[in-house]
Amino acid sequence: MNISKKGISRRKFTKLSAAAAGSLPFMKFQNTLVNAIQEHSETIEVHLFSKHLQFLDFNAMSEAAAEMGFNGLDLTVRPKGHVLPERVSEDLPKAVTAMENSGLEPKMMTTNVWDITQTEQKKVLETASNLGFTYYRTGWLKYPEDKAITESQSNFGQQAKKLEDVNETLDLIGCYQNHAGNHVGAPIWDLPPILETTNNRYIGVQYDIRHAVVEGGSSWELGLKRIKPFIKSIVIKDFKWGIVDGKWKPINTPLGEGMVNFKRYFSLLKEYGINVPVSLHLEYDLGGAEHGATEITMDKKEVFSKMKKDLTFLRAVWEEAE
Repeated sequence: MNISKKGISRRKFTKLSAAAAGSLPFMKFQNTLVNAIQEHSETIEVHLFSKHLQFLDFNAMSEAAAEMGFNGLDLTVRPKGHVLPERVSEDLPKAVTAMENSGLEPKMMTTNVWDITQTEQKKVLETASNLGFTYYRTGWLKYPEDKAITESQSNFGQQAKKLEDVNETLDLIGCYQNHAGNHVGAPIWDLPPILETTNNRYIGVQYDIRHAVVEGGSSWELGLKRIKPFIKSIVIKDFKWGIVDGKWKPINTPLGEGMVNFKRYFSLLKEYGINVPVSLHLEYDLGGAEHGATEITMDKKEVFSKMKKDLTFLRAVWEEAE
């Protein structure tokens, strides 16, 4: 790690703190950094996924998130997002200005970045780094049909290492989200072989408890225990199983109305020393806002009320969890 004469920057300290938190169970040393993390373990930093506010412009989006009590926004910087990758130089600074004017610090963003050899993807990261962002979600991966899974994991591991090297130069942490379905990382257990090729500092996992429970059922705790050293950020949302058009499918719900045992989950996060930025997703009926619609059919005050309710539930259960 390169340290300037002025010491470690605030952004560098923040990300080293997150990296240390994710690996606390395996560390025996005690120092001021670890103690600081443990002392602040009762707080939780929640960012609203901006996909659900794409019916608003940068200013209105930022004002709404701040008024509801969120710490920040997980800004979509991807195709069909708030900021389009091809316009990142022009529009990302505008989004950041709007966020800062509402008292929100730019920290998290969601991207389609994985192949760092693509000029546009690298430009997204460079622009975000210059504007103060520290965490981003990467694009998703799928296993090619013509290759063995182990061969693909090896290839993905090499790509992850290259991405981590770029992240280090830009002072960014990339986070790969586990997602139910035929995606890489859906079963959780296939991610460690990929991420173990890295230094596990500037790239890791954005752990999604909803998708982990969909895929892991009652064994989700084992998956969490396996992936915990790599967790750099987390996604919060809920679901239940139900019959849709004659087939069993996961149905998204408000927090606390589904199958995710948040109190147990938060207790484990505290036990493992994991206190990282949180992205709150709301994928149940919000008049189209759940899908990132630019025009919605539900009154925006009702949408905000549901968002505030989920945020209140999240913070209350976090405080209750032991």
